[in-house]
Amino acid sequence: MLTHLSISNYTIVSQLEVEYAAGMTVITGETGAGKSIMLDALGLCLGDRADPRAVRPGAERAEIAATFAIDDIPAAAAWLDSRDLGSGDECLLRRVITAEGRSRAYINGSPSTAQDCAELGALLIDIHSQHAHQSLLRRAVQRELLDEFGGHARLVQEVENTASDWLRAHRELELLAGNREEHGARTQLLTYQVEELEALGLQEGELEALEDEQRNLENAEDILVSANQALELCEEHAAGARRTLQLLDERTHGSAAAQSARELLDSAAIGLSEARGEIQRHLDRVEVNPERLREVQSRLESIYDVARKHRVLPEQVLETAQRLQEELDTLSGSAERVDALQAEMDQLASDYREQAGKLGKARAKAAKKLAVATQDVLASLSMAHCQLEIALTPREQDQPHPHGREEVELRISTNPGAAPQALGKIASGGELSRISLAIQVVAASSSTVPAMVFDEVDVGIGGAVAEVVGRLLRSLAQRAQVLCVTHLPQVAAQGHHHLRVSKSKRGKTLETQLESLDAEGKVEELARMLGGVNITAQTRAHAREMLDSAGA
Repeated sequence: MLTHLSISNYTIVSQLEVEYAAGMTVITGETGAGKSIMLDALGLCLGDRADPRAVRPGAERAEIAATFAIDDIPAAAAWLDSRDLGSGDECLLRRVITAEGRSRAYINGSPSTAQDCAELGALLIDIHSQHAHQSLLRRAVQRELLDEFGGHARLVQEVENTASDWLRAHRELELLAGNREEHGARTQLLTYQVEELEALGLQEGELEALEDEQRNLENAEDILVSANQALELCEEHAAGARRTLQLLDERTHGSAAAQSARELLDSAAIGLSEARGEIQRHLDRVEVNPERLREVQSRLESIYDVARKHRVLPEQVLETAQRLQEELDTLSGSAERVDALQAEMDQLASDYREQAGKLGKARAKAAKKLAVATQDVLASLSMAHCQLEIALTPREQDQPHPHGREEVELRISTNPGAAPQALGKIASGGELSRISLAIQVVAASSSTVPAMVFDEVDVGIGGAVAEVVGRLLRSLAQRAQVLCVTHLPQVAAQGHHHLRVSKSKRGKTLETQLESLDAEGKVEELARMLGGVNITAQTRAHAREMLDSAGA
């Protein structure tokens, strides 16, 4: 459950610390005092979109932190452990928003994404908005509500995954079928090009070797002339080095410098002799061969011609041959791919029929159960004359659909004997609010989420109906923590705990404050809600009577 909420520099809140307990906690206050600010702030910790305009004027950033006790929430603990974010029996969600528009989220001190916060938050707390009656008009919301009530999450996911896989395969198959003529022409062209490249028979490294050989053959005569000249120079200089050694005879020239010169000359003579041998070996390999030169030039011309034809560089011919062969293999395999896709689609369609059939049966069972339970709650809300029906209509298209084989629609009849019709066509604003509240209460009764927030879901009701709503919410608090923002004293009287929000002015700025009320404070707040500005002994007595009746 939610145990603590800390808000700093958020809208008109400079600093607010709230402790929450088990049971039903009601939050009341004057209009505009900031009752919903706490829930908006909590929503940010749960991954809601951040708005930099919500940062308190003059502050650099807003910070909200929510602490949850998770010792009784194994799903949340497992989620945290799977991501190495576990931290004992508590979970801390924190959100920081800067005035410049940057937003950061943290789970147990580790940087996280808003998506992760939302995913984890769905396991920790369920927020029922004051605008839920408006969203209830959308069929998607009606379908999700039924599936959540029935606990169909696994079936829904299986159906969605299978249908999505079938649709992907179907799109690929249509693409292959639509391009069949184009593929045929492309296959013919590629076959010709690949055969041409195969006929060329170019080997790895052959081009470079041919170009080197061509250069050697073309320059053979020049090589022979210059190499022979080099050979003669080596012989000449080697003879000069030996003659110089004789002139620096050791018996005549005994100095250290002369000794060093003799060593250098001896080394030079040896080097020149070795160089002469290498030059001779080089000459032995050089040949003047006009016929081989013509062969090499012809082979290179063939390679260059093919490169020009394919508009690539000569050194890219091998790479081009490989690429064209791969494309040809892909196109040649399109027929096999069509067969494979068809087989895959047949299997997916079979799986879908089985999964969607199970989901349809589960939905039909849950629809009856939800309708009956909601009908009972509607009766307690002075709408016994209304008949609620959850219609499951088969989809027109027979192909797999990610949301199953049937459309879900809530229908209502507000007059006895009248045929049920869509909510938006029949229900008035007040009726829609009560229908939405009834469905939310029933859905919350089957929820596994350990904490629930109701943000002014009692809009549009009053009197005895409001008291019934309060009792319904109080009964929910026996199995889960309930937080309720309300403007109705009949609902507020049912709370186990009561928080009062007020707004004060400090200098030129407004500031929201929060106070946990004791027994006498509850009486005063209920009296204010009952009697307005002028609180009398009679309104206080009425407030005490309401609290005593609720057992608060």
